[in-house]
Amino acid sequence: MTLTQLKYVITIADTHSMNEAARTLFISQPSLSQAVRELEEEIGIILFNRSNRGVKITPEGEEFLGYARQVTEQCRLLEDRYIEKKNSKKRFSVSMQHYTFAVKAFVEMVKQFGMDEYEFAVHETKTYEVIENVKNFRSEIGILYLNDFNRAVLTKLFQESELEFHAIIDCGIYVYMWKGHPLAGKEEIALEELDDYPCLSFDQGINNSFYFAEEVLSTYAYKRLIKANDRATLLNLMVGLNGYTLCSGIICESLNGSDYCAVKLKSEETMTIGYLKRKGVALSPLGQKYLEEIRKMPSAEG
Repeated sequence: MTLTQLKYVITIADTHSMNEAARTLFISQPSLSQAVRELEEEIGIILFNRSNRGVKITPEGEEFLGYARQVTEQCRLLEDRYIEKKNSKKRFSVSMQHYTFAVKAFVEMVKQFGMDEYEFAVHETKTYEVIENVKNFRSEIGILYLNDFNRAVLTKLFQESELEFHAIIDCGIYVYMWKGHPLAGKEEIALEELDDYPCLSFDQGINNSFYFAEEVLSTYAYKRLIKANDRATLLNLMVGLNGYTLCSGIICESLNGSDYCAVKLKSEETMTIGYLKRKGVALSPLGQKYLEEIRKMPSAEG
């Protein structure tokens, strides 16, 4: 196994194509295919499934890819430090469920680096992908929630993926809506009062299990339910259809604007928002700084 082979595997996974990867790496496609076959024979697993539609990484390949990314990144840091004789570019990646406050914390962290060189990434994505990104070293930290309903299932998944969950804040459940909604002026809202309005939910794609839902009370028999893929669409549906979603109550007017509000839901349900990290791997200074900014976010409960 060589560092070059690891770089080949990463490039193929990123481009989803042998031909495109070969062009990116400036080698012939047959040479690339041969190098990957030799690596697969050496390690005893199939990394990619090949078809006329291209290549798709296997589950075993996903696990291998996570380690390959870690090795190549550490090698790059060594080269920058001891061969190129330069300070390495700061790098950090975080994955999260669709939380405005988590994006806001990222913004505040980035602002502190001024004109320094850096390469940061923020992935606002599906629950399963948050877990996979941390597991496979694409992100150092993942932000999501646990509650009584999903805790056992997700905790088991974390353990199987060699991940740790650390609580940040415990909070109640809030109804997030635009300020023009007929119920926006209430101090508390009962779930039954929302039956005549569409509940808005983030689509979890092929992993659309109740346990992966970003909204609590996912098993409730909603009379009207609309699924969407991004936060901007949900905000538009709130205004256009008097839709609502259920959230932690931690809102950021500086990003979403002042046209929206969070009203306490009449429910004993609670949720614990926290972060995922790889087991046994210390957080980087950037990761620690990001979590400091997360903890500064004010909640609706004060």
